Amino acid sequence: MRTKTGPAPASVSLGERFSRVRALSVALAAPLSDADATIQSMDDASPAKWHLAHTTWFFETFVLRDFVPGYRLFDARWPFLFNSYYEAEGARHARPRRGMLSRPSLDEILAYRAAVDAALLRALPDLPRQAQALVELGCNHEEQHQELLLTDILHHFSVNPLEPALWRGDRKIPVEMPGPIGWIEGRQGIVEVGENFPIAVSTVSTAAPGNPAGDFAFDNETPRHAALLHPHAIADRTVTNGEWAAFIAEGGYRDPRHWLADGWAWVQAQSIEAPLYWRLEDDVWTRFGLDGRRGIDPAAPVTHVSFYEADAYASWAGARLPTEFEWEAMAASHDPLGGNQLDAAGPVEPRPAAGGPAFFGDVWEWTGSAYRPYPGFKTAEGAVGEYNGKFMSGQFVLRGGSCASPRGHVRASYRNFFYPHQRWQFTGVRLAKDL
Repeated sequence: MRTKTGPAPASVSLGERFSRVRALSVALAAPLSDADATIQSMDDASPAKWHLAHTTWFFETFVLRDFVPGYRLFDARWPFLFNSYYEAEGARHARPRRGMLSRPSLDEILAYRAAVDAALLRALPDLPRQAQALVELGCNHEEQHQELLLTDILHHFSVNPLEPALWRGDRKIPVEMPGPIGWIEGRQGIVEVGENFPIAVSTVSTAAPGNPAGDFAFDNETPRHAALLHPHAIADRTVTNGEWAAFIAEGGYRDPRHWLADGWAWVQAQSIEAPLYWRLEDDVWTRFGLDGRRGIDPAAPVTHVSFYEADAYASWAGARLPTEFEWEAMAASHDPLGGNQLDAAGPVEPRPAAGGPAFFGDVWEWTGSAYRPYPGFKTAEGAVGEYNGKFMSGQFVLRGGSCASPRGHVRASYRNFFYPHQRWQFTGVRLAKDL
């Protein structure tokens, strides 16, 4: 895992990286009680306890079970509980019922993690390259779950009338507002996008464009290929809470002209009037976060908005969402280790940008691109081939990472993806326009 001051030194071993990633997950969950870690507030979210166990199951199953002779499962009943969606691994507990797992306890899950960690670290020096590549994949997989753990806890706590805070945050609202959005002219013509690793889930030794570490990419980022960009410009910052409040005040959620048909049906069916976690109190907008409820920061990036909302706002603003390749071509010249990203357990929220344009951190940015395979995409062999490819239907691509993304996890080519109605992640909006 990269640190706050930059990329992890080359001398950091795979074992050290594994230990750091595993320790951060435990630290993020440390403020939770067993009850906090067990609840499940909706089907899309999972209990914190389940995240801690599932990421452990991944290492136990695909590394220890498959590559360490004589390894015995910590508990032979638990793969049924903690398999997520791997059909090749057999039957599993239904996702909407993960919150019913009062047992095993949080302490038992932490003991499971400790046992698997110790076994893997003992085995690591003798593991073949293929297994070590799976350890690296598992570290990246766990970093994804660290963000999900935080966003799921936020949703769990939001449905509690007490609205508990996970951490105490800085409640100071800055006075200075950002200036009007500036526009950066994007590249046009044929550009190269994506990664070109021969095996997308393994480590490689050669750096690739857009991936300064040069050591990893998910399969959905491959293969590198040509894309045609037409004349366009991209906003130099994301949309703020204050700008979104103006959209609401001017009837943005009540005017069907700006909405896709599916989005308008969703707004009406769900009575959507504002971003998730916003509430109007005495004519003042507040939001709920991991630091509890407080007034919105009008200068901070708006977050917890769906693709439908992002697209409608862009229409209202006389703009559009960038394509994922416009975004990648622009972001490739920016530092993926910069911006407001997760460094350690503690307060997490988007904050006003400082300095020049930042394309990484704070909020995931919706693009107008459907999540589909790149030309020449091939599914990896084995169970890990189910990691990304089978979800390339009905979802949209997001880019850039968020305040809850572990620093060093994202890069210009990184493709996140969610369904157009989903908004419990730290999702925001950057505008684009044709030239």
